[in-house]
Amino acid sequence: MSDFKGRRFPTDVILLCVRWYCKYGISYRDLEEMISERGVMVDHTTLFRWVQHFAPLMEKRIRWYQRYTDASWRVDETYVRVRGQWAYLYRAIDKNGETIDFMLSPRRTAKSARRFLGKALRLRRDCPPEAINTDQNEAYGKAIRALKRAGELDKSVQHRQVKYLNNRLEPDHGALKRLINPARGFKTLATASATIKGFEVMRMIRKRQCLMLESGTMGEVRFVNRLFLLAA
Repeated sequence: MSDFKGRRFPTDVILLCVRWYCKYGISYRDLEEMISERGVMVDHTTLFRWVQHFAPLMEKRIRWYQRYTDASWRVDETYVRVRGQWAYLYRAIDKNGETIDFMLSPRRTAKSARRFLGKALRLRRDCPPEAINTDQNEAYGKAIRALKRAGELDKSVQHRQVKYLNNRLEPDHGALKRLINPARGFKTLATASATIKGFEVMRMIRKRQCLMLESGTMGEVRFVNRLFLLAA
């Protein structure tokens, strides 16, 4: 219960709001109005603070329940507006569309690509890639070669730059963007990163790529509650 210590609102209300915001692509003011219909009066700034606190916790804890991913990775980046400037959201999925990892970066460089791939490799060390498909951006080639030299990536891993193999990433980016767009831009990289973690968690749940996830909406509710050691 320490995650909710000192909170004025019940834990089920907090998790309901965080889950709705991260799942449905709505604004905080819309969520404020929606939850008021249930007789709960909570300000949109409080909702924002809840998402900033609990979404990263959800992302950290869901990794314990993430199924093994396929050894064929698709890697790409998409754009996210932060304080009026473009930032770059690096994302990796497997050939079945399951999320491997993601990382928000202010720059689109070989150093950023290496940092992202290194992070993904550490996270998924139990099911490493045999092939990594990217676009023609040379930054990925430099990053992969550097990881192989450092021994962080097996030298047998293929780097493929076949455009059609990444086709599955585009609709996956699009589904995520439909959640991001109502935010109308983020104020800082930190708030953007925390919020996107919540969006990605709910995408993983929708893709049903989590162990112990039961079917239906109530199965989703029970699973999110389990992340915080709560009874359904």
